[in-house]
Amino acid sequence: MGFIADSLNRIQPSATIAISTKAMELKAAGRDIIGLSAGEPDFDTPDNIKEAAIKAIREGRTKYTPVDGVPELKQAICAKFERDNGLKYKPSQVSVGTGGKQVLFNALLATLNPGDEVIVPAPYWVSYPDIVLLGGGKPVFVETTLDNGFKLQAAALEAAITPKTKWLVFNSPSNPSGAAYSHAELKALTDVLMRHPQVWVLTDDMYEHLVYDDFKFVTPAQVEPQLLERTLTMNGVSKAYAMTGWRIGFAAGPEVLINAMRKLQSQSTSNPSSISQWAAVEALNGPQDFIASNNEKFKERRDLVVSMLNQANGLSCPTPEGAFYVYPSCEELIGKTTPSGQQIKNDEDFVTALLADEGVAAVHGAAFGLEPFFRVSYATSNEALEDACERIQRFCNSLK
Repeated sequence: MGFIADSLNRIQPSATIAISTKAMELKAAGRDIIGLSAGEPDFDTPDNIKEAAIKAIREGRTKYTPVDGVPELKQAICAKFERDNGLKYKPSQVSVGTGGKQVLFNALLATLNPGDEVIVPAPYWVSYPDIVLLGGGKPVFVETTLDNGFKLQAAALEAAITPKTKWLVFNSPSNPSGAAYSHAELKALTDVLMRHPQVWVLTDDMYEHLVYDDFKFVTPAQVEPQLLERTLTMNGVSKAYAMTGWRIGFAAGPEVLINAMRKLQSQSTSNPSSISQWAAVEALNGPQDFIASNNEKFKERRDLVVSMLNQANGLSCPTPEGAFYVYPSCEELIGKTTPSGQQIKNDEDFVTALLADEGVAAVHGAAFGLEPFFRVSYATSNEALEDACERIQRFCNSLK
């Protein structure tokens, strides 16, 4: 009898965390490393949010809270959904977890039975399929293409749905591609879903506020209100409010699902950090103007990175609508050889050699289910990005 659970054999360690850790270890060892693998803003948490946390500590708000969030935070979340998305929820329809990852984990583990299918468009955030597998479900991958902007097409969604399909996991703007769906593009998908009442929608809107070029964000239940009763709309404060380490994610949906998620959370972490919850109240209710100024910086960085990567031999980099990632193709470089004699057989070889030769950490496309690409995060300074892109250009030029 083995000691480690068989269920853990179904999943892999997070590839993005593994690469970021490797980059930090190399940096600590004295290597000149530029890390473009982490999915977090380089901006600091706004001062008003920090002050709200300090105030909560001083006022003694340091005790256990209700399992899935204090009433004040649930009210702020309801107000956010109505203000930003035109969606009306009651506090009893809201769940607050320790980051968006726990919310997804709770929702899938609370609903999946062996053999249930979950449609996951590729490229996907690395944790989606592993959480499905841990819950005993079966991820069904639907590949997108560079030509269609890495966006799921209605015909492909229709073809993937079977009587066993329980969920569609939807992410716009996307991690890793930055692709975001317009109202018309999303309506084509919701029209398909209306024909399949057994399919629920788990929409990950974590990058909602990080969109550029006057792009207008929409979420599935906003585009098709009839889907509200089978949609879990997930969001959080990590990305737009630069609060990754505070660990607050939240979602709203039908009470039957929220109750099941609460039951599961009551036997795992119980409540998220009380201090982080009060900081999140201020994040959602307080000034929002800094988001637009941060986005201007992100847009400038995006344009810099897209331009420089498209000048690199063998790379093709589309311009994403949102998030803070680009997802360039390295297809033309597969089969080439590095100066040290290593052949680039796939995108993992590409990013491994890039880190070894030039000290730039990126994440290979295979980790996100779509090859041969790699993900670059531009959530760092313009100077670091320019240096990194010059190194990538030099690396690509060195391949023969």
